Formats: sequence, structure tokens, C-alpha cells
Amino acid sequence: IILLDELEIWQKLNVTAFLMSGIVGKHPKLIGEDYQDKAERRYMALNRQPIVVLQSDSIVMHKIHERTQTRSIVSSIYIKDMFSTGNDKDNRNTVLKYHTSDLPIVGIGI
Repeated sequence: IILLDELEIWQKLNVTAFLMSGIVGKHPKLIGEDYQDKAERRYMALNRQPIVVLQSDSIVMHKIHERTQTRSIVSSIYIKDMFSTGNDKDNRNTVLKYHTSDLPIVGIGI
């Protein structure tokens, strides 16, 4: 996960959660088995792999996005406009407003 360094802490946490959902949605085998405590209470499964969260400035973010495109890497993205939407449909519509090279990306999940 790569996050824009100028985001507020709550934004970084929010974007990380959304980007991870995209990764897990594309690769469901990343999810392990359910957890269970000694009292046999069950808990949801978690990601099997460690998650590395990095931050960058907007210039490096743009370069990373370009590289995912030139290398045909499918990634999850979060753009600045999504902070003002309230649902998945509006999120997708706001991405549609931009050409690939003009997306105001604040987070990328690879």
C-alpha cells in the first residue's frame, strides 16, 4: 500500500482499508482461516500475508501509478475526490471523470 504523505491520519487509515479490500477482493486466497478463542468464540479470518504500508509525495505517487500501467499491473486506487462521496457507485463515477494520467491518486494498492 502506498499512501500520499500529506494525508491526515484518519484519511491514511481509511484509504488503507479500502485499498486492502480491493486486493483481497481480487485475490481471495490471501484470507486465512477463521480464528477461535479458548471459549470457542469465532472471529473473522485475516489476511495471511504481512501488509507493507509506505508513503510518498505526489511526484513519486504519479511515477508508481505510471509503472503499474506500463507493466500491466492491476492495482487498487483511491483518489482525492472519493473523500467527498458516500458510496461505491459515486466513487466509481468520480474515477470515470479522469483520464488515467490525470487521476488525483492519494493511495495505490499493489
